[in-house]
Amino acid sequence: MNPTPQNNSGDAPVDVRGLKKSFGAQVVLAGIDLRVKEGETLAVLGRSGGGKSVLLKLLIGLQTPDAGTIRIFGEDIAGLSIDQLNEVRKKMGFLFQQAALYDSLTVRQNVEFPLSRHTKMSISERKARVEELLSIVGMPKDLEKMPSQISGGMQKRVGLARALALEPSLFLFDEPTAGLDPITASEIANLIATLRRKRKITSVVVTHDLHSAKVFSDRLVLMEGGKILADGSFQELQTNGNEFVNRFMKEAA
Repeated sequence: MNPTPQNNSGDAPVDVRGLKKSFGAQVVLAGIDLRVKEGETLAVLGRSGGGKSVLLKLLIGLQTPDAGTIRIFGEDIAGLSIDQLNEVRKKMGFLFQQAALYDSLTVRQNVEFPLSRHTKMSISERKARVEELLSIVGMPKDLEKMPSQISGGMQKRVGLARALALEPSLFLFDEPTAGLDPITASEIANLIATLRRKRKITSVVVTHDLHSAKVFSDRLVLMEGGKILADGSFQELQTNGNEFVNRFMKEAA
């Protein structure tokens, strides 16, 4: 079962058509069609090597497709200059698998970095915004700590706060619960669910964590062999007739 998303009016935040990507003889994406509507949280599932992380890099513009189009907020990013691409990226937030914090900066400075670089906020306005963001992710008392002084789960919270700083309309997550204990993974999943519920941010979450995906996603796609084998709700994937989809849902449960 591979239903088409509901929203067909206007420009969807993410609209991918006929996307192909290979590295030498290895076909990673074999013609992907994917549309993510405004305010939707989409989980992209699959085994390692199934193409989901490459898809995310293409959406960010870190790699270019061999064929097909990637429209972000209506703009085909493959045809943009680096300056134009950076303007589109300002509307996007990223949470990388390793949080990607600056080791030499405090928690406060890490979160403040995009505000200093991309806004005209005063020092007092930036201070208030940083404190607000760290409160949102449950870390209001850790402002002056260094990344080395906090856990991996806390680093991901800081990364999430930093990515929210510019109030993105689209959020891209790369394995947000990878390497975390079950309790911390659940906390991160609940934070993503809260973003969906309270802020209506459109999100694409690449993950292999089916338990977390069930918590935060409106819709899931399952990739294998560079193709989307299933697209729908958690319940729809559970009852999908494809043998691989059934096995994945059972093994990951």
